[in-house]
Order: sequence, then structure tokens, then C-alpha cells
Amino acid sequence: MLTVTQIAKQFRVSRTTILYYEKEELLIPAYRSENGYRWYGEKEVARLEAITSYRSYGLSVSSIRTLLDRNGESQAEILKEHFNELEREIQNLRAQQKAVVVLLQEPSLLEENIVNKERWVEIMVAAGFTETDMVKWHQKFEELEPNEHQKFLESLGISGDEITKIRAL
Repeated sequence: MLTVTQIAKQFRVSRTTILYYEKEELLIPAYRSENGYRWYGEKEVARLEAITSYRSYGLSVSSIRTLLDRNGESQAEILKEHFNELEREIQNLRAQQKAVVVLLQEPSLLEENIVNKERWVEIMVAAGFTETDMVKWHQKFEELEPNEHQKFLESLGISGDEITKIRAL
């Protein structure tokens, strides 16, 4: 039998993750001792192994719960849906790459302020971006390169207030 800390260490996840899985009813301890310690046996270790495998594939907790409990949907249906979600995400990323390539082929557009906010949005839409994709793009840019994101937004001629709002996304 293993404690929360021991099972977390064995699977190289945090203790908080184990407790989260318990809260989400994915992993319930075999029993609790009088002092409140949670104890996990072989059955729980096998279940956590499945959970961590599914998480490594990017499956959501609700999908994992369905897979483990077999609530109606088959494993194949859930995995196909996840595959389709990944494919949509890949297509969005490819669209983002195309938009960046457009800029790389004509970097002077940004330097000369020929590309303003409206033109940039047109480019993004033409590359297949949705409003949600554009928000994600700004969020990732802000996360990875906040100073460059600021410079980029300024180069589009956007007001300071609007830049602040965009960067706060």
C-alpha cells in the first residue's frame, strides 16, 4: 500500500495532482486510516497508470473518466473525437504559420506601418484564423515575448489603452 506522497513520487506527479484526481473521482484511495491518511493499492496504481497515459495523450479529465468508467461512449469514439480535436488544432497552427510566413516575406510592411490593425486582422482571417484563434495567438505572443508583443502592437498603430486590453487577454 502507498500513501499519496509515495504514489505521486512513483508516477512523477505532484501530490496535488493525486488529490485533484480524487476530487474529480478519477482515483479513489483503497481506504483511509484513522489518522486520515489515504492508502492506495495495486488496483489504484493500475488506474493511475491508465490516467497518466491518457493525460499524456492530451485527453481531458472528463474523457478519461468516461474511458475508465465506460459510460456509454466506446474508447474508440472518445479517441477519434480527441484525434479530430488535435487535427483541428494542427490546422489552426498551420494557419498561424502561414500568417507568419506572409509577414516574413514582407517584413518591411510592419516597419513602414503599412500594416495597421485592420490589415493585420484581414491577413489573419485570410489565413483561417477565428476570433478565438487570434486571442490565443496574442496570449502566446505575450507569454513568450512580452516586449516584442508590445512593439508589434505599437507598430500596428493601436492606441495605448487598446494595447493594454490586448496584452491583458
